[in-house]
Amino acid sequence: MTTEETQYDVVVVGGGPGGYAAALHGALAGLSIAIVERDKVGGTCLHRGCVPAKEFLETASVHRTVVSAGDFGIVAGGTPPVIDFAVSQARKQAVVDQLFRGLSGLLRGRKVTVLSGTGMLLPGHRVRVVDGADAGTEIVGRHIVLASGSAPRTLPGLEVDGKLVLTSDEFLDLERLPASVAVVGGGAIGCEFASLLGDLGSSVTVLEFLPTILAGCDQDVANVVLRSFRKRGIEVVTGVEVHGHSAKADGSGTVVRYGGGEEAEVEAIVVSVGRRPRTEGLLAEGTGVVLDDRGFVVANRYQQTHAEGVWAVGDVVAGSPQLAHVGFAEAIVVIRGILGEPVIPVEYDRVPWAIYCHPEVAFAGLTEAQALERGLQVVTKKDPFGGNSRARIIGDTEGLVKVVAERLPDGSAGRILGVHMAGPWVTEQLGAGYLAVNWEATPSEVAQFIQPHPSLSETFGETVLALTGRGLHVA
Repeated sequence: MTTEETQYDVVVVGGGPGGYAAALHGALAGLSIAIVERDKVGGTCLHRGCVPAKEFLETASVHRTVVSAGDFGIVAGGTPPVIDFAVSQARKQAVVDQLFRGLSGLLRGRKVTVLSGTGMLLPGHRVRVVDGADAGTEIVGRHIVLASGSAPRTLPGLEVDGKLVLTSDEFLDLERLPASVAVVGGGAIGCEFASLLGDLGSSVTVLEFLPTILAGCDQDVANVVLRSFRKRGIEVVTGVEVHGHSAKADGSGTVVRYGGGEEAEVEAIVVSVGRRPRTEGLLAEGTGVVLDDRGFVVANRYQQTHAEGVWAVGDVVAGSPQLAHVGFAEAIVVIRGILGEPVIPVEYDRVPWAIYCHPEVAFAGLTEAQALERGLQVVTKKDPFGGNSRARIIGDTEGLVKVVAERLPDGSAGRILGVHMAGPWVTEQLGAGYLAVNWEATPSEVAQFIQPHPSLSETFGETVLALTGRGLHVA
């Protein structure tokens, strides 16, 4: 029999970014909240994804800075810098642990109940904890938020063993960097791993099934990264299928088989081919929640599932771009919906993207190709960072800013459809471009924004100004 203490306004299944954001946001509105989390609050993003991966990418950035210190007249030593990856691993874990403690404290401070174990949704808005420290506990919520997240996908013939074949989960726990690596998958995650491994001295081969790496990016931006990788000795092979691998008898590595009979001998394989939803065991019979043919939860643009009072956020949602910050935004949509407040749904084709390889990539809105596919007439402008004063000062000039705008009947630029960047710190520069896309602003409006000089953000300002027909430094 359910007691009064086991009833909540909202029960959240999963404590990753979407789940804990729903809990924190709802608690501030006075709702009673419980989270059922199978591992640790913070989820993949904090413990096995975004945060630890970016910490290692920052390690790679520091290494590049030390290597190039002589260009600035700073003599850091007579030999190349030595990487003690165990120290990097320890620092990564310290960052993760501190953030975990902070998040746990926030949840306690807002009186959110956290139950440890895997949650299963039963009919009648009941959630059972099926394993873990709180196994057997059942609670009921007036509303349920499904936020069970995702796990790395694998490929046939590349079964993960944690030694020769790794996903992001296993890679982020390594104490030693492999000397040679095949990264299977040239999307955002694959390019981040390839970049950091290449910068830290590993020999890297990227194997991508599609004709290009970073397939969701504007082609001009993807080409910047491709040129940089090849210049740095990262081999990129596109348009190939990986067939499997054969471990070497002496345990020193493996041979990857791909394409039409090609092979690559490496110490390790990192599989980065996307993520699958964690919906196994999530739903009992009779909940009314619908899964699609790939196992994702089907929800509408207001995050409502087919079951009344059951919502879904984050990586588990069909069509989601699987970005932590999208989970945050979806969580706010859910809580506002529960409270009956005005809601602006998340538009997936306008969310900000940030890819932290070197050079960095950031974009929002439609690529040039996507706009043309939708039958839109476009006008575009590109401005390379090579002409940017700050980029020259910091010695990092690879990259460009590209703005895609709707072409008006008179040939001038109308609403801005997409902003695409590759280059130094562009993940920190996208804010203005994101606002421009989502407010459907025109170049003449955005050109009124004054960019500080010298700054990297001037390149965006210059590109937009050029779209008005009167650019200062852009043709």
